[in-house]
Amino acid sequence: MIRTFIFAATTSVLMATAALSAEPIVGNWKTASGETAAIASCGGGYCITLKTGKFAGKRIGSMSGNGDSYSGEITDPANDKTYSGSASIAGNSLKMKGCVLKVLCKSQTWTRL
Repeated sequence: MIRTFIFAATTSVLMATAALSAEPIVGNWKTASGETAAIASCGGGYCITLKTGKFAGKRIGSMSGNGDSYSGEITDPANDKTYSGSASIAGNSLKMKGCVLKVLCKSQTWTRL
C-alpha cells in the first residue's frame, strides 16, 4: 500500500515537472480562421501543423527560440508561399506575424486551447 502511494506521488511530481519545463509555445492553438494548429518540438525547434480544417495535416511553419519570443518561417497553406515569421506569447495569446522582405507584414492572434 505504501509502495503504491509512493509510486503515485513520484509519478505525479514527474508529470508536473515535465509540464512546467515545456516551452510556452508548445500545445494546441485556435487560429484566427478557427482551425486548430498544434505546435510541437521537432529537431532543434518547433513545428506548426494544422490539425483541423481544409488543410488538416499540413505543416505550416517552423520556429525556434524560447520563452515569449520565437522566429522562423510561416507558410500560407492556401498558396504554399513561405514568409519570414515571428511569434510572441502573452498569457494564452500567441501573436503570429509573417513578412515579405520585413516590409509587408500580416499578423494574427491565436488563442491557446
